[in-house]
Amino acid sequence: MLRDPQRPCPKFETVPNHISIVMDGNGRWANSRGLTRTEGHRAGEAALLDVVAGAIEAGVKYLTVYAFSTENWKRSPEEVKFLMGFNKEVLRRRRDQLNEWGVKIRWAGRRPKLWASVIADLEAAEKLTKNNHGLVLTMAVNYGGRQELLDAINSLTQKVASGKIKPGRISAKSLEAELYVPEAPDVDLFLRSSGEQRTSNFLLWQSSYAELVFLETLWPDFTRETLWLAIEEFGRRSRRFGGAKDTPLN
Repeated sequence: MLRDPQRPCPKFETVPNHISIVMDGNGRWANSRGLTRTEGHRAGEAALLDVVAGAIEAGVKYLTVYAFSTENWKRSPEEVKFLMGFNKEVLRRRRDQLNEWGVKIRWAGRRPKLWASVIADLEAAEKLTKNNHGLVLTMAVNYGGRQELLDAINSLTQKVASGKIKPGRISAKSLEAELYVPEAPDVDLFLRSSGEQRTSNFLLWQSSYAELVFLETLWPDFTRETLWLAIEEFGRRSRRFGGAKDTPLN
């Protein structure tokens, strides 16, 4: 169910256009219950669907979630294998539901090392939902912020070498055009679950002026109401983008 009459969405004065989420805490949630880390990842699926529903209700236009980083290959072979298969399962189980909700699915990440079957399911989800005009949900799979910038720089230097761009004329706009999802706007609200207070190489360029909100809630316990609390906190922030106002105390 997208809209739940028992859980009405608050009216927000300010709604972030683009929210990014580091979905952290699956392993700790599971281990605290005597379960394996993989069970924590399974529990996180329901949290993601509820948060997507909450974002739609709140009027968020873009939601980017960190599903698998370029550093996650360092985890145990068993967990990596599970996560690869689980990402495929989630896409296959949920893409029709998300399509019914009008969600447009995008993928941000690298092809090298990523399972071909995962890429196929990500691209199938993109194709299925490409004409939707609702929330844009970007799944960051095999994603790293530094690597994204390196990939963009390498692409730009090739264009300089071929004469498509004049030396010394690379701009912020031309670099943004080389990012994995170039149409996505800058992040307004950067949200992380589980109490950890770091960005973990996620959307480095896009989050330069994002408001950072770190919540203690472990990801499987996240709900749309948790998201709404973060949006309320966002509304209390003063965003100056490098500017300042002279407000002397009386």
